[in-house]
Amino acid sequence: MDVVDLSTLPPSDTTYAKFLYQVREKLEMDHASYAGLNPSAGTVHGHVTYDDAWKLHYVEQGFQMIDPTLHMAKRSVAPVDWSRLQNSPNFDTVFRDANDFGISNQGITIPIRGPYGDVGMLSATRDCSKTEWQKLIRHVIGDLQSLAVHIHDSVMSSDKIHQLLHHPTLSNREVEILQWVAAGKTQHDIGDILSISHRTVEVHLRSSREKLNALTTPQAVARAIRTGLIFPG
Repeated sequence: MDVVDLSTLPPSDTTYAKFLYQVREKLEMDHASYAGLNPSAGTVHGHVTYDDAWKLHYVEQGFQMIDPTLHMAKRSVAPVDWSRLQNSPNFDTVFRDANDFGISNQGITIPIRGPYGDVGMLSATRDCSKTEWQKLIRHVIGDLQSLAVHIHDSVMSSDKIHQLLHHPTLSNREVEILQWVAAGKTQHDIGDILSISHRTVEVHLRSSREKLNALTTPQAVARAIRTGLIFPG
């Protein structure tokens, strides 16, 4: 995707906001937002494309303390479609007000977990029919997962303590396989190219995901690109 490469720019609220606006436009969403917590540095980060009026109302009402799209998604290891949260306590409380500001209760949150207890969440929302939403999500879920890693790692690396701690090390074979994945090759393709079994490819991918603290292979690829271990395909 042709979006801001955060790794080439000095970190700033303006840079992250620009990134989220581009995510919103490229993925055809109404809004995009990021929230992150870095316990090792004692910092909390939040960047959104919402209007200032909703941001002010959200904070004044203390919704950050009860918003299930944050608190329930934070405990998940997989993307959370907000339709799963509609029976959760406080969902109606938050989104009844959100609706007054033109914000839909239809969205998705991608959780990201780092190696030192840091947690990030990239959320996107769009007001459309359920059928359109499901079709859109199937189309963009891979991009959302990669972009979630991209912004989370960039935000976290802006914290000096995190910079000193985070140095993942992959074997040459793990790097090689991730580079082929970034080039668009399947596990079957990679096994044939490297003359190894497809099971061995999966073993190396699993190890790479663990070392990079990634929940999925696309997240591992994004994190490897972000840290300079491989190059974009």
